[in-house]
Amino acid sequence: MPIIFYGLKSCDSCRAALKALAAAGIDVDHRDVRDDGVPAETLRQSIEQHGADKVINRRSTTWRELDDKARENEPVALMQAHPPLMKRPLILLADGRTTIGWDAAARNALGLG
Repeated sequence: MPIIFYGLKSCDSCRAALKALAAAGIDVDHRDVRDDGVPAETLRQSIEQHGADKVINRRSTTWRELDDKARENEPVALMQAHPPLMKRPLILLADGRTTIGWDAAARNALGLG
Protein backbone atom coordinates (compact mmCIF):
# COMPACT_ATOMS: atom_id res chain seq x y z
CA MET A 1 0.00 0.00 0.00
CA PRO A 2 1.46 3.37 -0.96
CA ILE A 3 1.82 6.25 1.42
CA ILE A 4 -0.50 9.17 0.70
CA PHE A 5 1.41 12.38 0.04
CA TYR A 6 -0.46 15.69 0.24
CA GLY A 7 1.44 18.62 -1.21
CA LEU A 8 1.65 21.26 -3.90
CA LYS A 9 3.32 20.95 -7.28
CA SER A 10 5.02 24.31 -6.75
CA CYS A 11 6.35 23.53 -3.23
CA ASP A 12 10.13 23.08 -3.01
CA SER A 13 9.88 20.88 0.09
CA CYS A 14 7.32 18.68 -1.65
CA ARG A 15 9.51 18.29 -4.73
CA ALA A 16 12.53 17.38 -2.55
CA ALA A 17 10.46 14.87 -0.59
CA LEU A 18 9.03 13.24 -3.73
CA LYS A 19 12.51 12.96 -5.21
CA ALA A 20 13.87 11.30 -2.06
CA LEU A 21 10.90 8.94 -1.80
CA ALA A 22 11.25 7.90 -5.44
CA ALA A 23 14.99 7.30 -4.97
CA ALA A 24 14.20 5.10 -1.96
CA GLY A 25 11.67 3.11 -3.97
CA ILE A 26 8.74 4.11 -1.74
CA ASP A 27 5.35 3.87 -3.44
CA VAL A 28 3.59 7.25 -3.24
CA ASP A 29 0.01 8.27 -3.97
CA HIS A 30 0.61 12.00 -4.64
CA ARG A 31 -2.36 14.31 -4.16
CA ASP A 32 -2.21 18.02 -4.86
CA VAL A 33 -4.01 19.88 -2.08
CA ARG A 34 -5.37 22.52 -4.48
CA ASP A 35 -6.75 19.97 -6.94
CA ASP A 36 -7.69 17.10 -4.63
CA GLY A 37 -8.02 18.68 -1.18
CA VAL A 38 -7.31 16.85 2.07
CA PRO A 39 -10.01 14.83 3.84
CA ALA A 40 -11.24 16.45 7.06
CA GLU A 41 -10.43 13.28 9.01
CA THR A 42 -6.79 13.36 7.84
CA LEU A 43 -6.51 17.00 8.89
CA ARG A 44 -8.09 16.25 12.29
CA GLN A 45 -5.75 13.33 12.81
CA SER A 46 -2.73 15.48 11.94
CA ILE A 47 -3.83 18.20 14.35
CA GLU A 48 -4.31 15.59 17.10
CA GLN A 49 -0.84 14.16 16.48
CA HIS A 50 1.10 17.38 15.90
CA GLY A 51 -1.02 20.30 17.10
CA ALA A 52 -2.65 23.01 15.00
CA ASP A 53 0.41 25.27 15.29
CA LYS A 54 2.51 22.71 13.43
CA VAL A 55 -0.11 21.85 10.81
CA ILE A 56 -1.14 25.42 9.87
CA ASN A 57 1.55 27.45 8.11
CA ARG A 58 1.14 30.84 9.73
CA ARG A 59 4.12 32.22 7.80
CA SER A 60 2.48 31.63 4.44
CA THR A 61 1.25 34.29 2.06
CA THR A 62 -2.21 32.73 2.32
CA TRP A 63 -2.24 33.24 6.11
CA ARG A 64 -1.08 36.84 5.81
CA GLU A 65 -3.87 37.56 3.32
CA LEU A 66 -6.60 36.31 5.70
CA ASP A 67 -8.44 38.79 7.87
CA ASP A 68 -8.69 38.26 11.63
CA LYS A 69 -12.24 36.90 11.40
CA ALA A 70 -11.19 34.21 8.89
CA ARG A 71 -8.19 33.24 11.05
CA GLU A 72 -10.57 32.47 13.94
CA ASN A 73 -12.29 29.66 12.00
CA GLU A 74 -11.92 26.09 13.17
CA PRO A 75 -8.55 24.79 11.84
CA VAL A 76 -9.92 21.94 9.69
CA ALA A 77 -12.52 24.16 8.04
CA LEU A 78 -9.90 26.87 7.53
CA MET A 79 -7.46 24.50 5.79
CA GLN A 80 -10.20 22.97 3.66
CA ALA A 81 -11.24 26.45 2.52
CA HIS A 82 -7.60 27.48 1.97
CA PRO A 83 -5.54 24.32 1.19
CA PRO A 84 -2.16 26.12 0.87
CA LEU A 85 -2.40 26.98 4.60
CA MET A 86 -1.37 23.43 5.45
CA LYS A 87 2.33 22.90 6.09
CA ARG A 88 3.64 20.58 3.44
CA PRO A 89 4.06 17.85 2.73
CA LEU A 90 1.56 16.06 4.89
CA ILE A 91 2.25 12.35 4.56
CA LEU A 92 -0.21 9.70 5.70
CA LEU A 93 1.75 6.57 6.58
CA ALA A 94 0.42 3.02 6.20
CA ASP A 95 0.09 2.67 10.00
CA GLY A 96 -2.19 5.74 10.18
CA ARG A 97 0.37 8.19 11.56
CA THR A 98 1.11 11.42 9.73
CA THR A 99 4.22 13.49 9.18
CA ILE A 100 4.31 17.22 8.55
CA GLY A 101 7.03 18.95 6.54
CA TRP A 102 10.25 17.46 5.25
CA ASP A 103 12.52 17.56 8.27
CA ALA A 104 14.62 14.89 10.01
CA ALA A 105 11.60 13.61 11.97
CA ALA A 106 9.59 13.08 8.77
CA ARG A 107 12.51 11.36 7.04
CA ASN A 108 13.05 9.12 10.08
CA ALA A 109 9.37 8.14 10.18
CA LEU A 110 9.76 7.00 6.56
CA GLY A 111 12.98 5.11 7.27
CA LEU A 112 15.07 7.64 5.36
CA GLY A 113 16.96 9.10 8.35
